[in-house]
Amino acid sequence: MPQAYEPSDRAVDDCRRFVTTHWSMVLAAAGKDSQEAAPALADLCGTYWYPLYAFARRSGHSSHDAKDVTQAFFAKLLEKHYLRDVHRDRGRFRSFLLVSFRHFIANERNRARAQKRGGGKHPVSFEAQSAETRYSLEPAHDTTPERIFERGWAVTLLEQTIKRLRKEHVETDRLLLFEELKGVLTGDANATPYAEIGVRLEMTEGAVKVAAHRLRRRYRHLLRQTIADTVATPDQIDDELRHLFGVLTS
Repeated sequence: MPQAYEPSDRAVDDCRRFVTTHWSMVLAAAGKDSQEAAPALADLCGTYWYPLYAFARRSGHSSHDAKDVTQAFFAKLLEKHYLRDVHRDRGRFRSFLLVSFRHFIANERNRARAQKRGGGKHPVSFEAQSAETRYSLEPAHDTTPERIFERGWAVTLLEQTIKRLRKEHVETDRLLLFEELKGVLTGDANATPYAEIGVRLEMTEGAVKVAAHRLRRRYRHLLRQTIADTVATPDQIDDELRHLFGVLTS
């Protein structure tokens, strides 16, 4: 389980970064012919497809139909003219995506043949088997589709943050240190003691503790950046973080 969220004053840093976040870019380009907004939206969709797939599965779709309807939704969402319907007051990408997907599914019920959905387009690729394997690990079926979506969203955000942090360590030739310490980010009860890690890495226990502290600090920073990519304004970041940890701990 990730560490509990502790609010902090990051307003200046958030505002500086927010100029280039994906969702804010999409919102700023709504109704305009932007060469940057479409790739940004495609990147967001490519990252957050699983929560929608899980929502469709929990709503009663088979694995095949859940993949089909999710791909069809992305085909519609990524059409250039669709940006005209995106408004800044929609706020968070999470909320916008779920509302839009529910509306799309309701409309799709009138279609008789699933293979016609999206005109055969597959703008966001994902492996159906891996998606179904992940879905099989979700909580019992008394959990609502909305709850499954929220949980999938939260887990995906954390996974993206871990990937970004790992990539940084690969680029700086510190992957071994990251692999040894990544358990501190998730509160792994079986995490290796610092002293033992120190022996393996030829570091003092104190040096390992400092490295772990820096890793947690960098993780929190990257998590804020990951969240920023999915909200409309910097002041929504803290609320979204609280929501994220609320979903994971309730």
